[in-house]
Amino acid sequence: MGFIVGLVFGLVVGITIIIGFVKAENYRSKLRSELANTVAAFARMTVEDSRKLLPAEFYPSWVVFSERQKLSFPISLPFVGLTWLNHHLTKIWPYVDEAASELIRASVEPVLEQYRPAVVASLTFSKLTLGTVAPQFTGVSIVEGDKNGMTMELDMNWDGNPNIVLGIKTLVGVSLPVQVKNIGFTGVFRLIFRPLVDEFPCFGAVSVSLREKKKLDFTLKVVGGDISSIPGLSDAIEETIRDAVEDSITWPVRKVIPILPGDYSDLELKPVGMLEVKLVQAKNLTNKDLVGKSDPFAKMFIRPLREKTQRSKTINNDLNPIWNEHFEFVVEDASTQHLVVRIYDDEGVQASELIGCTQIRLCELEPGKVKDVWLKLVKDLEIQRDNKNRGEVHLELLYVPFGTGDGVNPFTSSSMTSLEKVLKNDTTNEVNASSRKRKDVIVRGVLSVTVISAEEIPIQDLMGKADPFVVLSMKKSGAKSKTRVVNDSLNPVWNQTFDFVVEDGLHDMLVLEVWDHDTFGKDYIGRCILTLTRVIMEEEYTDWFSLDESKSGKLQLHLKWMAQSIYRDS
Repeated sequence: MGFIVGLVFGLVVGITIIIGFVKAENYRSKLRSELANTVAAFARMTVEDSRKLLPAEFYPSWVVFSERQKLSFPISLPFVGLTWLNHHLTKIWPYVDEAASELIRASVEPVLEQYRPAVVASLTFSKLTLGTVAPQFTGVSIVEGDKNGMTMELDMNWDGNPNIVLGIKTLVGVSLPVQVKNIGFTGVFRLIFRPLVDEFPCFGAVSVSLREKKKLDFTLKVVGGDISSIPGLSDAIEETIRDAVEDSITWPVRKVIPILPGDYSDLELKPVGMLEVKLVQAKNLTNKDLVGKSDPFAKMFIRPLREKTQRSKTINNDLNPIWNEHFEFVVEDASTQHLVVRIYDDEGVQASELIGCTQIRLCELEPGKVKDVWLKLVKDLEIQRDNKNRGEVHLELLYVPFGTGDGVNPFTSSSMTSLEKVLKNDTTNEVNASSRKRKDVIVRGVLSVTVISAEEIPIQDLMGKADPFVVLSMKKSGAKSKTRVVNDSLNPVWNQTFDFVVEDGLHDMLVLEVWDHDTFGKDYIGRCILTLTRVIMEEEYTDWFSLDESKSGKLQLHLKWMAQSIYRDS
């Protein structure tokens, strides 16, 4: 009897344990499933979703690096965010001052000597300390996309009290100690930790550069004298200092500081390509002269250094100048650099007056393809809103990275420009590569122009009509032709074709002027100016072109190019 009771009791207990175990497993499985769903939901969350759940001020400082982080923490929390960095930088600033002063002296003095004004025999640092006021970092961001390294950008503001004295000796033997005072600087420094390695501190070197210089103000004072007593010296010294800053540390220039032993030559600044620029023309420029018209010329640069700035010829007394000049620039970082164009009015012996400026980012250019652009001129590139019409400038741009172009070497002794190399890529193989003679490419051929029609010609006659005709001319050769006159029409149709023998297509231009025929003369309506780059590359196209110097009107043209390329030894 006892055995049976024990057996029954054992079965009940066993079944109870089994049922409890199964329920426990089901409950744990449910918890694991819910946890997995929760993790999956978090994985699908975006940054915006997380900000809706939790405000940014509750995040740790290392979480909010996807965008630039600003100082928002009280000084009483020195270990949070950038306040921590500024707090400790202030503590170690005396040691940073000593080390940085020696580094600046060693790296900047040769640059000062390179850019010293012609009236100065020598230019060195007599004294150089950065003072007792440490710079303050006001923002930080991490630049994503570099798999082999990490890029950090720091906003910095410095209103320091440095003791910087330049020892200047003029050509006549006069020594002038010039003090650099009242320095105010705001900019963005870029730190690149690269390459990443599996050895502490996990990166091989640090590259330091000034990515953006927002403000750099300072004053110059001769110790015990007046710098204005020597005309032009103050401006020359100031330009030299700004050139030295630009050439020594401003991006893409960088200082590579090795942390671990190794070869880091690949981190040094190297040219990556060439930018070919054709400065075609400008139109509707602001007149800066009280008598007559401005005498415009252009300055262009990628890095604002005197030796790397290109200058066009001056076109006298013209607000719609035509230059048609070619320039080449070395590109060192196509992703961040810009081409800057400044148009000036030439005032002779006086300082030239700025008419307007513009810029285009090189990353907007497709490598190996010519881009034809009209760029609006503004007063200042830093001012976003400028409603005044200062004119436009017409450019043709070609970016050619090194190592591309089907084996075309940009460093060969050929005198061809990059544009010529692209246009003549198909015939380059016909030239003996072993020849050491220089070759000038001559893009020769026949240009066929069909003047199809015009629309919206402005009214010229009292009867509300016009009698338009078109004069065609080649800028370089001077060859001319003209269409017939279409009477009493603001939308004339000509359908006339003209052929021009072009001896140098890359450097010639087609000018089409629309006139109104009168019994006792003719009245000018407007014009179109076309380079031959597009027709040479496309061989044939039809398009509409707006009339310049006219209230309205446009021309429909069909252009065709029949090439006959030749080479000439030079």
